[in-house]
Amino acid sequence: MEPTRDCPLFGGAFSAILPMGAIDVSDLRPVPDNQEVFCHPVTDQSLIVELLELQAHVRGEAAARYHFEDVGGVQGARAVHVESVQPLSLENLALRGRCQEAWVLSGKQQIAKENQQDVTLHQALLRLPQYQTDLLLTFNQPPPDNRSSLGPENLSPAPWSLGDFEQLVTSLTLHDPNIFGPQ
Repeated sequence: MEPTRDCPLFGGAFSAILPMGAIDVSDLRPVPDNQEVFCHPVTDQSLIVELLELQAHVRGEAAARYHFEDVGGVQGARAVHVESVQPLSLENLALRGRCQEAWVLSGKQQIAKENQQDVTLHQALLRLPQYQTDLLLTFNQPPPDNRSSLGPENLSPAPWSLGDFEQLVTSLTLHDPNIFGPQ
């Protein structure tokens, strides 16, 4: 993929700029309809965009923590640890006119896989109450020793950075609000 190309998501209802070399996981295995999942061609890194039901019972920083802990529960994490939660400036988002609040969270989850250490997760929560939707974007970064070999003879793309994730989050654009159903 071209590094600056807007890639359609959810059948073209959204688009976003994905990092160089992102592989659409739905080409490899089934992915739930409410998710778009991309993996790095060499590392075990992944990017996930999820359309979730608005969790109106939690607000602000607590909403970001709620979704982080929920993901940990779904993945069977033995432990979850939030390192930071910060508000995300709406002015920087392509969704600024539709997003009521936005949060970015960084943390670690100990996933129950063979010899797996803590996985670092960066999440952005974009709240769209007018559509009864929480948009959750996740950047999974496994420990370096769990990544595939990146030898000098290998011309593979470099691992994704936090900047790649930020570009995904800020470039996410809604083209067709009908994806949320009748309003």
